[in-house]
Amino acid sequence: MPDAPAAVPNVSAGDVHDALAALGERYDASPRFPVDSLALLRTLGLHRRYAPAASGGEAFATPALKALALLDDLRRVGRADLSVGRLFEGHVNALALFDWYGDPEQKLWLADVLAAGGWFGVWATEPQPGVQLREGRLSGAKMFATGAGGLAYAVVTVQPGEGPRRLAVVPADCGERADLTGWRVRGMRATLSGRYDVTDLPVTDLNLLGEPGDYDREPRFTAGAWRFTAVQLGGVEGLVLAMRAALSEPARRDPLQRAKFAEAVVAARTAYLWVREAAERAATEATDAADFARATRGVVERSALDVMELAARATGTRSAFDGERLDKIIRDLSLYLRQAGPDHARDEAAKTWLDHDLWGAGDALW
Repeated sequence: MPDAPAAVPNVSAGDVHDALAALGERYDASPRFPVDSLALLRTLGLHRRYAPAASGGEAFATPALKALALLDDLRRVGRADLSVGRLFEGHVNALALFDWYGDPEQKLWLADVLAAGGWFGVWATEPQPGVQLREGRLSGAKMFATGAGGLAYAVVTVQPGEGPRRLAVVPADCGERADLTGWRVRGMRATLSGRYDVTDLPVTDLNLLGEPGDYDREPRFTAGAWRFTAVQLGGVEGLVLAMRAALSEPARRDPLQRAKFAEAVVAARTAYLWVREAAERAATEATDAADFARATRGVVERSALDVMELAARATGTRSAFDGERLDKIIRDLSLYLRQAGPDHARDEAAKTWLDHDLWGAGDALW
């Protein structure tokens, strides 16, 4: 079961990075659900900001402005602590699903849960034969379930007896259903991405979200990958900041070391520009939003790998010492980058762009 929240630090927005980073070190050293970190996000309004308007969320003028605001929040949280960034990203993913597919009664219920401080996740990965829905009951389990046993609720994919899979909202805070023994990892420790058994949980119309097939609807399903790349981008930016802080004075006077730092800055900025465009295209559901998100995954991965190598080469053994911020970010990024099928995703984007103009300008430029 999660720890009871301690007193939330009284910090301004400018101090949030340092507060989350310090809390992240503690949760990394003794892995457990990061109650204090999420409490801090609640005090900043991030817990409800991206909820549907009917659930108390902020009203944005356009979907694109909402996406850009979320981009900045995801990368800021990820810059401070990638584990908390992953939990926050799962929460806003669930809020988006409620926004798209929830009915008025479900959105009012969501408002009550958020008012009580509840956090959500989205769990789709599962061991065979998967989570089944039969006669109003679930059977099966989810794996790599981020926040298992610590979140209030999770939106999970379930397979009915007939037709496409659909979404159900289930309690996620039952410690007896969570098995975290297999989450023995070098990085992202505080996400507690374990196995969660949903067998015998009841399902009614209230906790069935949307219609069959809604979760897999394109371009929302694939284009939504931009959100986790935004958190990863924050980790890359955090690593650049940690690299700068760790460079000694002799290293700063060395043109070879300065060149490494410049390369790291360029890699991080390149990733940012791709993630920003992926977010904008996803918000407007552009025709190539899914393919742009697929390619963005590869861009962010390459940038992260390059910055990890540059940081290690520029700072030497310091980057591998336990307790060093460089070490924590590198460990977290190394795991977080391991999203499924990156080569396939990039190849799918390439196949589309072999047949279509990438920039959408066609012959207009000429």
